[in-house]
Amino acid sequence: MLVLTCQILAALAVLANAVVYGTDWSVALITRSVYRDHLDDATMTISAGWGHYYGDKRMPLFGAGGVITAALALILAALAGQTAATLAAAVALAALLTWLALYVKIAKPINTAQTTAAQTGVIPPNARALQSKWDSILNTRVALQLLALAALLATLALL
Repeated sequence: MLVLTCQILAALAVLANAVVYGTDWSVALITRSVYRDHLDDATMTISAGWGHYYGDKRMPLFGAGGVITAALALILAALAGQTAATLAAAVALAALLTWLALYVKIAKPINTAQTTAAQTGVIPPNARALQSKWDSILNTRVALQLLALAALLATLALL
């Protein structure tokens, strides 16, 4: 029963983090180029700000849910004595916690500034620099989510 519960938690972690991974990939593949190459600072900031407004309300369920279910899968794999699965789940959790740290330290403050700009219509003079800083961690975020998903799938395969 312990292994089955661990498998369910790891599968839920895959599903939750797949949403985050897909969102980050979409921004990396499409939105970043649109903002950088085709929108003026005000339009870019308002678009990003409203996107962050809704994203910051809806995405925590998936981000936090993915971290929590990955952590629980790690604990249960360890309790079940599944060493290889435990190690894979530990890699996944480390990647997710690193992703979360980047989000909290770099992305979230920019999300807040852009959301405020969208709501008030006051575009910060450093709007382009803010977006460039946000974009600067995007490839790393995608790579961390990829690593987490691969490690979670390995956890499932090893159980």
